[in-house]
Amino acid sequence: MNLSKEEKLQLFRSYNIYGLTAEKFSNGRSNIEVVKAMLESGIKIIQYREKYKSLKEKYEECLQIRKLTKQYGALLIVNDHVDLCQMVGADGVHLGQEDYPAKEVRKILGKDFIIGVTTHTKDQVEKAVEDGADYIGLGPVFQSFTKDKPHPPIGLEMVSWAAKNCKIPFVAIGGIKEHNLKDVLEAGAKCVSLVTEIVGSDDISQKIKRLWDIIKEFERS
Repeated sequence: MNLSKEEKLQLFRSYNIYGLTAEKFSNGRSNIEVVKAMLESGIKIIQYREKYKSLKEKYEECLQIRKLTKQYGALLIVNDHVDLCQMVGADGVHLGQEDYPAKEVRKILGKDFIIGVTTHTKDQVEKAVEDGADYIGLGPVFQSFTKDKPHPPIGLEMVSWAAKNCKIPFVAIGGIKEHNLKDVLEAGAKCVSLVTEIVGSDDISQKIKRLWDIIKEFERS
């Protein structure tokens, strides 16, 4: 996909779904199967997040996912691993609060790579912007159990604050489901991530279709 960095970042500013891998919650399906289903259903941003595999396994999976995202004209963001992002030619990396600082990672990756940062508080949002992040992950909005030590929910009020005050795009994440998606959109989020709601669905394509329907209906309202 020969898009400029600015064109890629526009995907985060639009009403959009940000897909994540989570094989532990994927009902026995592989990350590759799930990613293919997400791409076939129109998702244009994929983050590879895998906590329970060897570096070699992660590398081999990312190579396959990179081919798929190119085939479908989608972005690939690698969680945590700056070196893996470079090796597989991903579009960017996503950093947690315990990872390397975004401003130092920028020195390694250069200006053309996308850098995202997980944030939970106003101070963290402002620090991520100051450090040159291109977008932030904001959450968990609601209670989430995809991490071993989940952060307490930040609530819809924080989403509303970010919609009014954050100078870069943000992805609302954490505990977002089909039944509360509209609430998150009404709070001001445009780009949203529904991890287990998608990867754990019996029929991923049908689930994503229903999510798109909610988003499109909200856009029209």
